[in-house]
Amino acid sequence: MTKQELGDLIIAFTDDFYRIAKAILKEDADCEDAMSSAIVKGFSKICTLKQKEYAKTWFSRILINECQMILRKRKREVAYEERVLTEEAAQLDYSDLYQNLMQLDISYRLPLVMYYFDGFKIREIADILEMSESAIKMRLNRGKIQLRTMFEKEAAI
Repeated sequence: MTKQELGDLIIAFTDDFYRIAKAILKEDADCEDAMSSAIVKGFSKICTLKQKEYAKTWFSRILINECQMILRKRKREVAYEERVLTEEAAQLDYSDLYQNLMQLDISYRLPLVMYYFDGFKIREIADILEMSESAIKMRLNRGKIQLRTMFEKEAAI
């Protein structure tokens, strides 16, 4: 795969990649940092991609790794600014689905976003997250159940 082809792929699937980052990090600024770091790393490691047809999966794995690095750094740095940003993000008006999705644990949220929003197949998600297909199916099912429960509670109120 050439750098031009990788660039075209990233542009074509920018929304998908951003949703993956958003599912992990929640903060827009962190998502942008992860995206740009993943792009740099993707271009520098393009020689490690063996087959073009797996380029989206390959880049998604790079992005997830970058997101996890940001999470690890965040655990080490507890700053006042983060609390302020979190409070501001909570005040923004998002759809009910988005708000409930962001309340899910990341282990359920990420597969749901990748499967329903980004159109990955269960096998691809399993490869990206380095899990078994049955574990992904279980997480999709449990995530849907938790979302349904949240909506039922809201409807009851």
